[in-house]
Amino acid sequence: MGEGAEYKSDLKKEKVLKALLEDPILSDVPKNPSLEDVETLIGLELGSAMRISVLKLDSTSLDVIVMNTATVKVLKLAIKKKVNYMEQSSMGHRHISWKSVWANYCLSFDNNKLLNDDDALQDLGVRNNSQVHFVPYVMTKESRKHSKRRNHRFFHGLSKLF
Repeated sequence: MGEGAEYKSDLKKEKVLKALLEDPILSDVPKNPSLEDVETLIGLELGSAMRISVLKLDSTSLDVIVMNTATVKVLKLAIKKKVNYMEQSSMGHRHISWKSVWANYCLSFDNNKLLNDDDALQDLGVRNNSQVHFVPYVMTKESRKHSKRRNHRFFHGLSKLF
């Protein structure tokens, strides 16, 4: 196959993909889907993934889709990806400090804070069409350990300067 024929074939595939993505049935597919996005959507149709509604503090919500085996960390990554996509498509690129978000807020389901990133969502009772909430995160003495280390590093670095 010549270079011109290959170009025409790629162009035809691109046109077909664009037409498919504009179909209202596929409205939940991102404009430039990754293989992971497509696999997750197929998993939702087959029952091996779940749609979770995330209620934000301003009372708006967004839906994310994760596999049934997902952990809290995977849910957080899906939220980050969805919010970044929404921000970029509506306002251009805007930087959100997710480290700051997770330091001050956490997710909650059924009045239980989802604090352990390694917990499986299904073990916490999260199922398809469940709703999780962002809630203010109040640090406990145990979770402050990282800040003390950070302060220690800060002061340790200052001692080198003097």
